[in-house]
Amino acid sequence: MAGHTNGVNGVAGSRVLKPGIYAPIPTFFVPDTEDLDLESFAAHVVRLAKANVRPLIAGSMGEGIHLTHSERAVLIKTARKALDDAGLPDVPVIAGTGTGSTRETIELCHEAAAAGADYVIVITSGYFAGALTRDALKAYFVEVAEKSSLPVIVYNYPGASGGIDLDSDLITELAEQCPNLCGVKLTCGNVGKLTRICATVSEQSFVDLYPRKNPNAPFLVLGGFADFIVPSAFANGHGAIIGLANVAPYTCARLFELSAAALSDRAVLAEAQRLQGIVARGDFTIAKASISGTKFLLEKLYGYGGLPRKPLPPIKSEAAQALWEHQHVRDLVQIERELSGKL
Repeated sequence: MAGHTNGVNGVAGSRVLKPGIYAPIPTFFVPDTEDLDLESFAAHVVRLAKANVRPLIAGSMGEGIHLTHSERAVLIKTARKALDDAGLPDVPVIAGTGTGSTRETIELCHEAAAAGADYVIVITSGYFAGALTRDALKAYFVEVAEKSSLPVIVYNYPGASGGIDLDSDLITELAEQCPNLCGVKLTCGNVGKLTRICATVSEQSFVDLYPRKNPNAPFLVLGGFADFIVPSAFANGHGAIIGLANVAPYTCARLFELSAAALSDRAVLAEAQRLQGIVARGDFTIAKASISGTKFLLEKLYGYGGLPRKPLPPIKSEAAQALWEHQHVRDLVQIERELSGKL
């Protein structure tokens, strides 16, 4: 089946942005050369999509900061073709496009659209963090949203943005004033902030008063860690974008499904809480091993993963073995194998 074609501003033919679990897909590299390993990348995108986990390309886990403009475009095109060829043409592709300057960020947004992305996610520019006032930060996202040819997700990640942490008031203001914004990812891990934002944007009054430019792109509030998916659901959040979904896609998707179902059926809440505990412990342990640890686990589980791009170092062998043998990881792998039918 042929892939859809994005139209002006991503409206015509764009795929629907839905609540759920999204994974920042790692970028895999050929050993020695560090060229893109597109075969492993395509296989991984499809593997996760079949587990109901949607892809985010060239994000933090994808080492977007280590990629050239042309490599980003190749990855987007590869993901789109892989999904279409696998009979998954309705799965959207989100691309990371945030960079140092407003100008280059907008350029990357246009390039992502041309390559076949449906949405973009833009991290706060943090190199000159000390000079960026609240007004400057707001102006950055307003201009990017106005000029991007695709709907934009705000990416709040203080650890990769010079410590800049957008507050709930600013994010809510941006959501109200920028109809081309379609969500926020909170890798600050602040559940209170998520609750405050959802108290505005998850209400029907917000939908009525502040319609989106693209009707297929509602404003979603997404967590950036896997350890508060259940609390997020009960705060009227919309899921998460999480690196853990690369390692345990069926588990993370099931946890979201149970969390959403528990809102109307308390009989499934206990199972959602049990699964949340396994996921939270696994996420806490694996996140400390960063990108190299995730790639090591993918190598162990699926036969591909490899190394990050230099200067990011690989995980040390002792640390890798300890990670694999850690009880939190073993518990997560066990439940993933059960849910994926591997046992």
